[in-house]
Amino acid sequence: MKSIIGILISLIVVQGYSQDDDLLNSLEAEIMEEPEYIIPAFKAMKIGNLQSTKVAKKKDLYMYVSHRFGTLQDGVSTFFGLDNANTKIQMIYGLSNHIQLGLSRESLRRTYAGSLKLKHLEQGSDGGVNISSYFTVNINTLLSKQQYPLMKHWDRYSYTSQLLVSKRFTKKLSLEIAPSYVRQNLVLEPFQSHEQIVVGLGGRYKISNRVSLNMDYAINLSRAEESVYNDPFTIGVDLETGGHVFQLLFSNAQSSNEPGFLSNAEGSWTEGDVFFGFNIVRTF
Repeated sequence: MKSIIGILISLIVVQGYSQDDDLLNSLEAEIMEEPEYIIPAFKAMKIGNLQSTKVAKKKDLYMYVSHRFGTLQDGVSTFFGLDNANTKIQMIYGLSNHIQLGLSRESLRRTYAGSLKLKHLEQGSDGGVNISSYFTVNINTLLSKQQYPLMKHWDRYSYTSQLLVSKRFTKKLSLEIAPSYVRQNLVLEPFQSHEQIVVGLGGRYKISNRVSLNMDYAINLSRAEESVYNDPFTIGVDLETGGHVFQLLFSNAQSSNEPGFLSNAEGSWTEGDVFFGFNIVRTF
C-alpha cells in the first residue's frame, strides 16, 4: 500500500513539474511575441522649446514650470533680463499610455492654453521611429478693445498642430523633425499671413547618464520678408535629478507656447538678443 501511495505521489509531482514547464514555456513564448522597446528618444516632453515625442504614461501627473528672463541685451539695466521674466505653469496628465492632456497659463500676453498629445508609434529594438502628434489652443487675454476696437472674442485665439517624428540612432544621439501648422486669428503684423507652415528640427546628445545637450530650431516657411520676427533657435542642457528633469536653456524666443515661439521669436542671436531660461519638470 505504501509503495502504491509513493508511486501516485511521484506521478503527481512529475505531472506538476511538467505542467509548470508547459506554463513557463507558454509565458516565455508570449513574452517573446511582445515587441521590445528601446529607451525613449527624449527624457522630457520638450527638447528645449520644441515638443518631443514623449507622452505621459497613464495616470502620471506632471507639473511644468517654464521661466524665461528678459533679453540679455539689456545688460545691467534689467540685471541681464532678470527684471522682465515670463513664467508659464502647466499641468499635464496621462489619460492613457497614448493620450495626454495639458492646461497652462503663461504670463507673457496672459495666455491660457489647452493641449492634447497623442502617441501613435514607438521605436522598437528592431528599428522604426517614434511618432506623436500635438495640438494646442491658446487664448491671449491681454488683447483689449482699446488696442483693437473692432476685435472680436475669437481674435484672441491661436492654434498649433504638429506631427512629431523622432528616432534614437545611438545610445547618445536622438533626432526629431516636426512639421507644424500655426493659425493666428489676429496677427501682430498686418502683412503677415494668418496661417503659417513651420518645420521644427531638434536633437539630444547624451553626455553622461544624467546630462544631455539639447538643441531645436524651427524654419517658418510662411514668414513675410518685412517681418521683424525671426526663426527660433534654442540650445540647452538637461539635468536629470531623481523624480524630475531640470532644463537650462538659451533662446531667441521669450514665449514657450507654440504659437508664440514658432511665429513671434522676437530676439536675434547675431545681435545678442537672447533670453535665458529654464524648465522644471516634476512627476507625481
